[in-house]
Amino acid sequence: MPLPFAGVSILDRAQSRTGSSEAEALQHVIARAQRAERLGYRRFWVAEHHGVPGIAGSVPAVLAAAVASATTSIRIGTGGIMLPNHQPLVVAEQAATLNALSGGRFDLGLGRSLGFTSAVRAALRADGEDAGRFEQDVTDLLAFLDGTAPITARPTDGGRTPVFVLATGRGVDIAARAGLAVVLGGPALFRDADPALERYRESFRPSRWWDGPHVTVSLNVAVARTTAAARQLLLPEARALAASRTTGSFPPLDVAAAPLTERQEGLVRESLAAAVYGTADEVERQLAALHARTGADELLVSGGAHDLEAQAASDELLAALARPRLLPGAAAVR
Repeated sequence: MPLPFAGVSILDRAQSRTGSSEAEALQHVIARAQRAERLGYRRFWVAEHHGVPGIAGSVPAVLAAAVASATTSIRIGTGGIMLPNHQPLVVAEQAATLNALSGGRFDLGLGRSLGFTSAVRAALRADGEDAGRFEQDVTDLLAFLDGTAPITARPTDGGRTPVFVLATGRGVDIAARAGLAVVLGGPALFRDADPALERYRESFRPSRWWDGPHVTVSLNVAVARTTAAARQLLLPEARALAASRTTGSFPPLDVAAAPLTERQEGLVRESLAAAVYGTADEVERQLAALHARTGADELLVSGGAHDLEAQAASDELLAALARPRLLPGAAAVR
């Protein structure tokens, strides 16, 4: 049985790795996008992080443009652009330009997170009020895109760019009121997804962007020949995340088994518990159960690995599970 999701996509955060440069990390993103296209993945998204030593992806609009220029058919997008850090008109112009340059392949994913540290927030001149006006910023951005504002984003888009909201907290409700697709991931996916998604579907207002509710679930997924190998693939990021939450620094991905504190060990266990990993059969069962619980339309695979060959193999094994659902005519990777 193929995976039940109508689409399977990849979110790459452009994480850096010990032993290679940040410039190489960006090149790895491009190479992975090209491979994802050959495998038939539906979308390939990039993210926004500022001043994080372990993440090279700070300007999603620029990186998405590079991905678009290196591919021909896969949809490319942002997962997401953090709207509190930008003027809505500028983001609308970036989206319209990317959609025009990519031949209509661009997806605009919007988030409302502020910077990773207080120093980054200060550099971005962002504060709590910026996140608090997210809904109004989304409304303004959509008006710039569809030509209903006093100023229209150029090149004119006509509201053709699909817009997604990365839902944290009340983001689900904002997406429903605006008639936008929603992306749900992180702890919320396992803690309170059921009531949030029920609320989203019940209160969704159709828009020119989406006729009805559209749900994407996002989580780390790793597939390997053995369960242990799949778990090992996720460990470097889980360790880096544990370090970020206890020391304030997200380091480059590393396979070195540096000693962890008791608190960090617990955080690693939490990260792995919120992921899907194992053999192809195990991952297929876990993802089928996730779909049965959420009714999600699409799956967005996140998570970075230090071992690039193992990550490529994981992408290929997952594509094999999903291939009957992926883009027609996708070339098989031998």
